[in-house]
Amino acid sequence: MTEYEQRFGIEDKEALREQLRRLEHRVVVLEEARRLWEAERESLLEEIRRLRRELDSLSAPPLVEACVTDLLPDGRVVVKSSTGPSLVVPVAPTVPAEKLSVGARVALSQKGFAVVEILPDTVDLYVKAMEVTEAPEVAYSDIGGLEPQIQEIRELVELPLKESKLFEKVGIDPPKGVLLYGPPGCGKTLLAKAVAHETKATFIRVVGSELVQKFIGEGARLVREIFALARRKAPSIVFIDELDAIGGRRLDVATSGEREVHRTLMQLLSEMDGFNPRGDVKIIGATNRIDILDPALLRPGRFDRVIEVPLPDETGRKEIFKIHTRRMSFSEEVDISLLAKLTEGASGADIKAICTEAGMCAIRERREHVEMRDFLKAIDKVLSKRSKTTEKTSTYI
Repeated sequence: MTEYEQRFGIEDKEALREQLRRLEHRVVVLEEARRLWEAERESLLEEIRRLRRELDSLSAPPLVEACVTDLLPDGRVVVKSSTGPSLVVPVAPTVPAEKLSVGARVALSQKGFAVVEILPDTVDLYVKAMEVTEAPEVAYSDIGGLEPQIQEIRELVELPLKESKLFEKVGIDPPKGVLLYGPPGCGKTLLAKAVAHETKATFIRVVGSELVQKFIGEGARLVREIFALARRKAPSIVFIDELDAIGGRRLDVATSGEREVHRTLMQLLSEMDGFNPRGDVKIIGATNRIDILDPALLRPGRFDRVIEVPLPDETGRKEIFKIHTRRMSFSEEVDISLLAKLTEGASGADIKAICTEAGMCAIRERREHVEMRDFLKAIDKVLSKRSKTTEKTSTYI
């Protein structure tokens, strides 16, 4: 009997081998546990280092915002500090000098005022909210009676964005802007929504009244930032709805409020046809009152094309009825052609209201199908209400 067998009381060699296997397995388990503990230790150390860096950044003095006004030959820059004075400061080695330019926003250290960081350009939250992140669910097939207008706006807006090289080969500059005008409810805004849906360009929607601000210079600043955002996000489309709110004809005699609107208009004219290239930025304007727009807006180079969006004719009204009734449940007696004849002078918005009102008539009587008499009641209600409103408005004017 060996010393090992005497010490552990093992006489059988098979039992000895089994004991060795168990010990070897125990060693493997302990080794795996050691690796896991080391990995956890490294993770905790990294968390400690991260917390220390965060603590150092929180305890560090704040940086001073400034704007670069000049670049000197020796590598230093002249900055206009947010605290007031203009300073000549060095640039930290960690800042790429080739990215510094006049007008750039930078951060200065409070100790030595060296440029330590290049800040991103600011975007007004009000302007940022104008960007349409989700394209409207409106296709060209949802617009009835405006085939010539759809064809023209596709050629003027979509084609230059998608086939820009074709214009280079022909040797002409693509149109810069399109103005849509016509009575209310005829599909001007709907056309712009369809363009936003069909194209992959960034779509920025602006209402003209949003650019009318009470503080001097605020409207012009918003216009500058809108076009700066459009250039950064190019290819992009800027849609200005209710353009007559800021684009009215300028008069010699004006109040202080009107003069501020004129300043906003002049900034818009400068952005549309100024020295700064717009690149792949297209403009679509919409108005109900083209007669009061300033002539400077309508000249070629700003709005190259002026497209009329008129009231739909009988064929157009029939197509619009088909679009708004394709999801409705109605009886076979409903005659779309007759409805189109009975709604002479109605706009697309009126026809949509008629279809909605016809559906409400059926719902009031707890019916699941719309009948012809429902449409006749709706036509009488919607069109008579519109005529009464028009009479009251004309009397008031």
